[in-house]
Amino acid sequence: MDVLEHTAQPKRERAGRGARREQRSHGPRGLGRPYIVRNIPTYDILGEESLIRIEETADRILAEIGIEFRDDPVALDHWRRAGAMVDGVLVRFEPGMLREILRSAPASFIQHARNPARSVEIGGKSVVFSPAYGSPFVMDLDKGRRYGTIEDFRNFVKLAQASPWLHHSGGTICEPVDVPVNKRHLDMVYSHIKYSDRAFMGSVTAESRAEDSIDMARLVFGRDFVDQNCVILGNVNVNSPLVWDATMTAALRAYARANQAAVIVPFILGGAMGPVTNAGAIAQAHAETMAGCALTQLERKGAPVIYGNFLSSMSLRSGSPTFGTPEPAIGSMVVGQLARRLNLPLRCSGNFTTSKLPDAHAMNEGTMSMLAAVHCGANFILHSAGFLDGLLSMSYEKFVMDADFCGALHTYLDGVTIDDNQLALDAFREVGPGSHFFGSQHTLANYETAFWDSEMADNEPFEKWEAAGSVDAATRANGKWKKMLAEYEAPPLDEGIDEALKDFIARRKASMDDAWY
Repeated sequence: MDVLEHTAQPKRERAGRGARREQRSHGPRGLGRPYIVRNIPTYDILGEESLIRIEETADRILAEIGIEFRDDPVALDHWRRAGAMVDGVLVRFEPGMLREILRSAPASFIQHARNPARSVEIGGKSVVFSPAYGSPFVMDLDKGRRYGTIEDFRNFVKLAQASPWLHHSGGTICEPVDVPVNKRHLDMVYSHIKYSDRAFMGSVTAESRAEDSIDMARLVFGRDFVDQNCVILGNVNVNSPLVWDATMTAALRAYARANQAAVIVPFILGGAMGPVTNAGAIAQAHAETMAGCALTQLERKGAPVIYGNFLSSMSLRSGSPTFGTPEPAIGSMVVGQLARRLNLPLRCSGNFTTSKLPDAHAMNEGTMSMLAAVHCGANFILHSAGFLDGLLSMSYEKFVMDADFCGALHTYLDGVTIDDNQLALDAFREVGPGSHFFGSQHTLANYETAFWDSEMADNEPFEKWEAAGSVDAATRANGKWKKMLAEYEAPPLDEGIDEALKDFIARRKASMDDAWY
């Protein structure tokens, strides 16, 4: 069979607030929506003249300064054949050349999940929330900050699977440092497949690891299906400024070669890897991203690719990175406009913060970043949940707090429906002047779905909250993630596929010695 036709496990009947939350999720019972379809417009802040100036600056960077493609002769050969000017590892591009190459990239695509009900559309009006990615540390209120383990990794996969407000299993949710560097990708990809039935990401830290990730996906979906459909993403970063190294380009090409989607992402800290000025950093990122996206099309024309961006700032007094600040947030609006002009799906922004705790600081910066992501038109939002400590730490408590906020964003992105029920003229006739709507027929008919009902907020009166122990949000979140893990139920996985995956992992691990760096 080409793709598993698994369905979600049945859930026990629920009543009260939980049942109402499931009804509001607009999806099969217990599943939530597979992704959001945006019903509010994007926020386009620049006019045509300003956008053209940024694009022209990016073209001048590409033509006059160029981008280095280091230690990847295949990539350099691709550029020569495409007509770029190659001088050693430095590649320069005529204005408009990369845009022409990118015409073959799809404007949107489906990333298939092993449970078809959880497949996601990436592009157009779709919005997909995915957990944070890449932290070497994890933290919680009980054990504090520590290096991540494979057990932590599995826990976060389970938490993502259990949340109706996330749509994607993510990738390297945290680094499992108790597993050798050259083998941990096998355990991570297996964990996504075993403990989640959502779409997921693979490894990019070496070409062989990217290929292993794709081979494991082939065992799940079938080789022919994978050749014609996207089932796995690879998130690759530019070595800004203006350098693509062989590790990333080889992984990028491996995904494209297999018709899988690479997410092309410059990581620019203004004042370090790019200029301190927003417009200059955006122009640089545009040039770097177009080059990476175009390389996927030279490897395999028509391969899906995601235009990615990670703008951030830094403290010019200390040199420390800063996240969740206003300049990158407003810059995301421009990035969204540029991606749409290329007709490419967009990955942009996320729930960013430099806070060391799941506190008001964290939620303040995270909210600014996430609102920028949804307003700029991002289709795939990595780092939607768990990001703390400038991405150095993955927080259990912040994960569930962020996931709850993602639930609020579902309602926010729905916009405002205008119909007879919503306009409520019958309710006005029933209530009349000077009365109240609390017991009206309209309220009774709509109360279960009228308002967003947070799982994490305490909406009780102060006295009742105080009598219950004056519990703060982080402490509530601590209890929430423990409850989610205790109640987690693994989605079904075909036994034959599971055995084939275990055999593949065992053979690959046996073929190499452990490497710890």
